[in-house]
This record gives sequence, C-alpha cells and structure tokens, in this order.
Amino acid sequence: MCGIWALFGVDVHSISKYDKTFSKIQHRGPDAWRLEYDLKVKNICLGFHRLAIIDSLYGMQPMKLHKFPFVSMICNGEIFNWKQLGEKHGFNYETQCDVESVLQLYGSFGIEETLKQLDAEYAFCLVDSLKKKVFIARDPYGVRPLFYLSSSNGILGVSSEAKGLTCLIDELGLTEWEMKPFPPGHIAEYSILSDGKLELISLNRFFKIEEPILPPVPLEKGLDKENVHANIRNLLTQAVEKRMMSNRRIGCLLSGGLDSSLIAAILVKLSKEKGLPYPIQTFSVGMADSPDILAARQVAKHIGSEHHEVLFTAEDVLSVLDKVIYTLETADITTIRASCGMYLVSRYISQNTDTVVLCSGEGADEVAQGYIYFRDAPTPDHAHNESLRLLGDIFMYDGLRADRTTAAHGLELRVPFLDLRFTQYFLSLPKEMRQPQNKIEKHLLRSAFDGTGLLPNEVLWRHKEAFSDGVTTVKKSLFNIIQEWIDPKYTEEDLKLATVKYQHCPPNSKESLYYRDMFEKHYEGLSSKFMPYFWMPMWTQVKDPSARFIQHYAAK
Repeated sequence: MCGIWALFGVDVHSISKYDKTFSKIQHRGPDAWRLEYDLKVKNICLGFHRLAIIDSLYGMQPMKLHKFPFVSMICNGEIFNWKQLGEKHGFNYETQCDVESVLQLYGSFGIEETLKQLDAEYAFCLVDSLKKKVFIARDPYGVRPLFYLSSSNGILGVSSEAKGLTCLIDELGLTEWEMKPFPPGHIAEYSILSDGKLELISLNRFFKIEEPILPPVPLEKGLDKENVHANIRNLLTQAVEKRMMSNRRIGCLLSGGLDSSLIAAILVKLSKEKGLPYPIQTFSVGMADSPDILAARQVAKHIGSEHHEVLFTAEDVLSVLDKVIYTLETADITTIRASCGMYLVSRYISQNTDTVVLCSGEGADEVAQGYIYFRDAPTPDHAHNESLRLLGDIFMYDGLRADRTTAAHGLELRVPFLDLRFTQYFLSLPKEMRQPQNKIEKHLLRSAFDGTGLLPNEVLWRHKEAFSDGVTTVKKSLFNIIQEWIDPKYTEEDLKLATVKYQHCPPNSKESLYYRDMFEKHYEGLSSKFMPYFWMPMWTQVKDPSARFIQHYAAK
C-alpha cells in the first residue's frame, strides 16, 4: 500500500506550494516520502508516500533502473507473479521489489504486453522521457485506487485519493477541468509537450471481465461436481497464497461471515504449512455479543488464530462518522454505514499490533452471487449480468470501503476473491450452477468447502448478514443508531429542499442528507463523478440498502 501523486505541466519552481496537497495522502505511506523533479522532462513532478512491504531498503520510488534510465515510475500495487516473470524473461532485477517487474516488462516489451502479463493489483504512472510519453494504468477491478484531474490547457494531476487533488483546482486557477476516478482495467497514453503539459492520445480498456487476460493454469476437466469444487478450492487457496508475499506481518479481518472466515481459515492453514515465524492475527469488530463477534470468536477458535475483538459503542461510531466520510470520498449510504466498523478495527490494528498486511473477504458477494436479493433474479442471465455489473462498479463501493478505511491507518488490504484466475474460472461456470440453491446464497462456494473441516458447519452455511448490521444487534442495527443521532439535526422542510439542492442522487432521508452535506464540505460538486448512484439491492421494492429490509432476511 502506497500513495502515488503526480503533477504535469506546472512550473516546478513553484512546486513547494503544493506539498501540503501531496501530504494529504501521507497516511497511505507513513514509512517514507519523496517528491522528485527530473530535468530530463520539463515541469513534471512525481510524488510517493511509501508503506514498505517488500524490499524496505531498495524499494523507494519514483523507481528508475540502470538498464532503462529514461523511464521513471510510481506504482501502488503488488505484482504477485514478479518472480515468475523474472525467471521467464531472464530479468536481472536490481531490487527485490515486486513492482520493478513493471519497468522490466515495459522496457523489454512495451506497455500493451506489460499489462497482459501482470497478475497483480496496481495503479501506476510511468514516464518515458526518451519517447516523451506518459502511461497511466489501473488493475482490472480497481483494487488499488487512482484519481485524475485534467484541465483543458494540458495540466494533469494524478493521485491515489481525490483529497490529494481537490485543492489544486483553486490553487492552479483551473477553469475548464474534470476530476474523476481513473477507470479500472484501462490504460491512458499521453504525449509530453515541450512545456511539460500533456496531450491525451488514447484511453483504452485492456480488460473485460468475461475475457481471460492471463494464461490458463492446470484445472480438473469437466463440470461434474467434484471437479468444479476441487477447482474452486485450489484457485481460492492459490489466490490467498500469492497474497502472502510480504516482509511485514500478515493478518486477516474476520467478521464471522462465510467470506472472511474462508480467507482466514485458508491463511492460517497456509501459514502453518509455510512455517511463518508468527501466528496469524485475526480481527473482528462489533458491539458486545453482536452476531459477528460471536461467529468470529467461533471461527478463530476452530482455525487457531491469535484473535482480537474490537468492541465499540454507539458513541465510538458517532465520534468517527465525519472522519469516515472524508476518508471514503463518497456519500453512498451503505458504504458509509459499513465503513464505520472497518475504520475502527483498522485504527485498533494500527495502534495496537505489528500487523500491516491484511487479507479480507471483499468481492465474494459480487463474484459468487452472495447478496440476498440474488434469490429474486428473474433468470440466470439476469443474475450473471448483475454479477458483472457489481464487479465493474466495486471500486466505487465495497472496494472503496475496503481500501480507504485500512489505508487511512497505514495498512495494506488484499482481497483474494478478486483474484483474476479465481474470478475468471468462477464466472465461466454455467449460470444456473452459480445461482442460490434451496434459498441459500453462495451455495456453490459453500458446497466446494463442505466436508473439508476447514470451517465449522454452522459458519460455512451461516445466513448472509450485512456487515453494518452484523456488528451491532439483531434488534438494533447500526443505521438505527446513526439515524437517531442525525434526526434532530434536520427538519422535514430541510429534507424537501434537499432534492432541489442536490439534484444528482437526491437524499431521501435525513441520514443521507447528513452524509451528503459532509461530503460536499470536502468534495463540492463531485458526487456525480465519485458516486453515480446509491448502492441498492436489485429486484426489490425496498428504499433502504440494508439487507434487513429484504423479505428473505433471516439471520439471527
């Protein structure tokens, strides 16, 4: 986890004016930072905040290599197959840092071939001062964040988070500008003009969810149940294993739901097989005796992790709510609700442990049709298309939550369920096979691990619970607590006027109005770029995103 930042087309002699803007993302990389200007290209500044995970001595950026001295790169990411790439192509690595493989690939084969060979999560900006080109790319599911600010006069700003760019609009006196997330699975190519400003040449999509991007790996043939289950187990295990690449301590977020429990169980099993010199720490968060706390406790005991329970009160949530909205850079209702607990547990991990790298279960609901509303899908085609839609937008919702809440406290989160080979295989299976069965969502995923003893049976088949609901109680959800606190702050007239004040995604409750007001304080006028719609369940008539309003809800 790092923070990358770049500014193109601005007089570098005045760059010191913008160091406060650059420092707004320093939480992403608390170990070291660097702002760099290189005379080889006029008026270009590259910035980097480092969280040292691999090669703490030589992994600093912007990165340059002796073999390709005219190429500089800033990259936030993990290249899981960097060693295999080195062996395949005979790369003579100058560092032991995984992201060096991006420079080696680019220098040897060019940008298009580079993207085809990366098994990775990344956002990078690459400057080729010899060819006068800039390339910006983001991983297929947008696991690593990236924003860009472009102006009509050729100034471009790039940052891991929007807060690293917003102040530049006024500071640079920009009039015609656009700021938005860089789209996942895309590559942008720019030409560097004589004054350091940029001209966009192309913005192309290099990844489509249903089209394989990596070479296939050996799998059991056919669609009989045993072979499919074996492939799912093996691919998910491989996804976790490759994400154990770290020189810092690895732990796991554990809600007690299926997704995080599977990842935690696999992680602990692999850590023992590999002989890691420390026990895997797992972390659950919630109010005392909340469903998640109780389930996570059971899982931790079963798998033998060093378990931590982070208990919070209503006051704890309300005290961080405004910070959470600023951290997230969204006004989406369900994202904010679900982020409060994750923010609190991340803060605990940062302050009380030496775990820096975390695995978690994000992505399973999107890939494996885990949301309760999938039971209402009219046809298998509808359900499949909804999975594709959710995966395409995950970087603005669950993926955003996972990244920002952990990065805010200098932690790196890794998400095995969004592994390219795992998603590629799972989504290629027959649509009917992936649907809920017998009123049980994620039936195929659960079945694949049934009988393995990896998890207690009651956890493996535990009913789906929304994270923001599971951390509190069955009788009173987190949103009830928040709503009771917000309600006296607004009148019904305020709510009516809100639809005029905010015409994009108009708030439909006092809770959503409060979130929007807080969002606009920091990111005025940017809601349509950052949040195209409120996340809501499909095929239902509910007006609140909580799973507890869906008729099938039955968690206890």
